[in-house]
Amino acid sequence: MRLVFPSSQGLVERSRLGRALVEAVATLIAAIATLLCALAISREPGPGILAVVLCLSLSRSQLDRDRRGRIEAVFVLPAVGLAAAGVGILLHRFPIVGALVFTAGMFVSIWLRRFGPMARRVGSLIALPFVTLLTVPYIPPKQPGPVPVLLLPIVVGLLALFWVNLMHALAQALRLLPRVGHAAFVAAPTPESSLRPIASTRMAIQMAVALLLSFAVGYAAFPQHWSWIVLTAFIVNSGNRGRLDVAHKSVLRVLGAAVGTLIALVLGVHLGLDEHTIVILILTAIFLGVWLRPLGYGWWALFVTVALALLQDLVGVPAARMLWPRLEEIVIGAIIGVAAGWFVLPVRSTGVLRRRIADALAALSTALDRQQPAGNTDAFFAALHAVEQVAPPFRATRHIAQRVRPERSADWIEALLSCREPGGKLIEQGQAPPSVHRALAHARRSMREPVQILPALQQLHACLHDASGR
Repeated sequence: MRLVFPSSQGLVERSRLGRALVEAVATLIAAIATLLCALAISREPGPGILAVVLCLSLSRSQLDRDRRGRIEAVFVLPAVGLAAAGVGILLHRFPIVGALVFTAGMFVSIWLRRFGPMARRVGSLIALPFVTLLTVPYIPPKQPGPVPVLLLPIVVGLLALFWVNLMHALAQALRLLPRVGHAAFVAAPTPESSLRPIASTRMAIQMAVALLLSFAVGYAAFPQHWSWIVLTAFIVNSGNRGRLDVAHKSVLRVLGAAVGTLIALVLGVHLGLDEHTIVILILTAIFLGVWLRPLGYGWWALFVTVALALLQDLVGVPAARMLWPRLEEIVIGAIIGVAAGWFVLPVRSTGVLRRRIADALAALSTALDRQQPAGNTDAFFAALHAVEQVAPPFRATRHIAQRVRPERSADWIEALLSCREPGGKLIEQGQAPPSVHRALAHARRSMREPVQILPALQQLHACLHDASGR
């Protein structure tokens, strides 16, 4: 028996798309404003492209949504941007040294997650300029501008942070976007074993191996445009939530890039568009990618491929000559990323899911504790959101998983998410009958036995529904 709640899931999807639409509009306006500022400073193509990429990354990472995040970004982003500019020069002049330094920087940005939320945010800021180097490789300037070359990425980064921050603050003031504070829920730390490191350390090692392999293959086979292999390997392993997540993301990346390649070929080669139309199409593709990304990573890969292909056509690089080699490099990078995620200290996807379900149940138990103040649902809803983040690959492989293994992981997710509404009502009421506490305790114990998880979660949902109905 499988629980299905189409109406509730449909409301969640519509709400998510509505919020994504507001974020897409705010991101597009911020990108246009930053692009105009960058063009006013320098007519070179690099700063303009960097402006758009940084706006996309900052908006996606949500590092500017509260006061502490803004302060951290203002102080950390310039220093990291200067370091990234130096790495870009190394990648251009001394590729092997640049690759080693780049890999070390990305390793540190992920490894820092073990030290808590503050270190996690700093790690995200460290990764941000480094990732832009793969999308916007170092281009030696032809004409010096009013800002020194080394300081130009810092100025552009601060401009992007200013405009994204302004657009988000305006959307929050108009109540179009919710105000974001610090995470209300923090999972309990897992003790590290000397034989098997914790997940963040394993993810950092996986990323380092994937980047080193992709750099080696890129330098050897595609010396002129190696960055697509490295970028794909990074994307596939970024935010690694288990082997299944890595495989799922790689498939979406390849399929989205393939469809985007075909669309870009039609637009750039066969229609013969002028520059103004190409710019409008690039901004439209960015807008659609940001808006539809909550529906699946494939949409983002599709529209970003279209945007970057049109951008290369705009700066004079023939699209037909570049798109098919790019697709080949994306496939190779995806294979490298999947291999690193599956064979280098792998993280079991069901283990990640069970841990997040257990964290959500712990948050619900704490919120329903009679000694806690009533009405605070933030921690429980944040824990449910963490479960939703790992849901797409399990849902995509639901039918295959049912034939291969018996635990029916996707059904665990649906059963737990169905507890959102009745659980939230009980938390707001501040009272829960003993039957709910017994069902909750049984569900938490069932995490040790996969066969018992689904019945226990179904029983918990039934008890929550009955108690909230009263």
